[in-house]
Amino acid sequence: MRGDLEWGTIPKLVRSAAGRYGQREAVVDGRTRVSYAELGERVERAAAGCMASGIEPGDRVAIWAPNTLDWIVSALGAVTAGAVLVPLNTRFKGTEAAYVLQRSRARLLFVTGTFLGTSYVASLRRAEVDLPHLEQVVVLADSAPEDFRTWKDFLAGGDAVTSAEVRTRADSIDSSAPSDIIFTSGTTGRPKGAVITHAQTLRCYDVWSELAGLREGDRYLIVNPFFHTFGYKAGIIACLTRGATMVPQPVFNVDTVLANIASERISVLPGPPTLHQSLLDHPARDQHDLSALRLVVTGAAVVPLRLVERLRSELRIATVLTAYGLSEASGIVTMCRRGDAPETIATTSGRAIPGTEVRVSAAAGQPGEVLVRGHHVMRGYFEDPEETAQAITEDGWLRTGDVGVLDEGGNLRITDRIKDMFIVGGFNAYPAEIEQLLGLHPDVADVAVIGVPDPRLGEVGKAYAVRHRGSTLTADDLIAWSRREMANYKVPREVEFVSELPRNASGKVLKTELRSRQRA
Repeated sequence: MRGDLEWGTIPKLVRSAAGRYGQREAVVDGRTRVSYAELGERVERAAAGCMASGIEPGDRVAIWAPNTLDWIVSALGAVTAGAVLVPLNTRFKGTEAAYVLQRSRARLLFVTGTFLGTSYVASLRRAEVDLPHLEQVVVLADSAPEDFRTWKDFLAGGDAVTSAEVRTRADSIDSSAPSDIIFTSGTTGRPKGAVITHAQTLRCYDVWSELAGLREGDRYLIVNPFFHTFGYKAGIIACLTRGATMVPQPVFNVDTVLANIASERISVLPGPPTLHQSLLDHPARDQHDLSALRLVVTGAAVVPLRLVERLRSELRIATVLTAYGLSEASGIVTMCRRGDAPETIATTSGRAIPGTEVRVSAAAGQPGEVLVRGHHVMRGYFEDPEETAQAITEDGWLRTGDVGVLDEGGNLRITDRIKDMFIVGGFNAYPAEIEQLLGLHPDVADVAVIGVPDPRLGEVGKAYAVRHRGSTLTADDLIAWSRREMANYKVPREVEFVSELPRNASGKVLKTELRSRQRA
């Protein structure tokens, strides 16, 4: 950790970055370009707006908006005023957003106007959920309904609050205080809010930046959504620690990614494997100058073995790393190191980050539940002691719900979610392992496997596969190939080809949706 941060607070980090990096470009959002000094001023003004609105330390402030400069400024402004940030998933419908607002008792909400053809304000109104604690809604736009405020009006309201008052408030925040509540994606049930502190956030993402090799002057395209730890903390917070330029992209579109990389000379591009795969496979890739790219960090239960090699050989990216994390552990648990063998990077998620422990509840080399302990483990789920007690043991081990294997070097390979595992005639089948093998087929671009009922074996695998463009691969072809490449109990008994897999905004395949489709 950088000594001058001393596990401090996010407001101190913002102020430190404004002073240290001054006129260096901080954010590029369309035609708007903001220096670190200007970003510091904007954040201070947003904090003044929060204070003028009656926000006190510990109050929850939510934000429901895509990746933009306004997201960065409003979120950091709220945290500078001592609020606990509650980011909302941009894929949420009104009822889902209202649930998190109700559950967190947020007093203030920053919300986008219209995004992807949807009015978030109208969506929230239609939810018909009682939100007695939500006192103000600020629309990040030039116009707003009568009972809401515009962003401009909100900022003007803070003019009566002095810089000295903002700094006094910011300096009163303790590093052990909660900085945010990250609600889980809710793919398997109701979202739960993981409470993370300022100190945890700063320590973890200084470590992330150090291991990744993020440096001053890097230009970082942030496609990962800000409501997710990968976007907010491995993006905004990491850039603040190193003086890198943030280029937020609101929607993943491979043509826009290619254009941004070329025009902004992007050097850093973290994201899920699907992002990098679509980049590599784009027919117009060679028409864009991607030579500035030097750092890619990716991670998922399945990182195709060929993806790492293609990024290195075809795009000549010097550093390609894989990592593993979850919201309950501040978004980071293990990470590969620069200099690791390509095989280690391609087949594992690396080793435990400094100051933490990782173990598996099974014999060496065997799959078991991944348990983690250390400075990155959440305080608990927000106002939910029962769920917290189920997730964290009395001696501090977080039960991740993920299945993994540790090798002799301490490298972790995630094989699946416990809930995704199915049993074929007495054998445990791990979909992620089967998906990785199926991904080796030259005609398979993307694949997901679920367990389906079988009268003889109890359950068998069904694969949902996306073919490469122009492929004529059939289900029988893929099943026959699978019988040659994997143990019989792992072979999918059924294959359904789809144009794309359903994913949430974090890139995770929505297997609940696939199971519902199968039942239907």
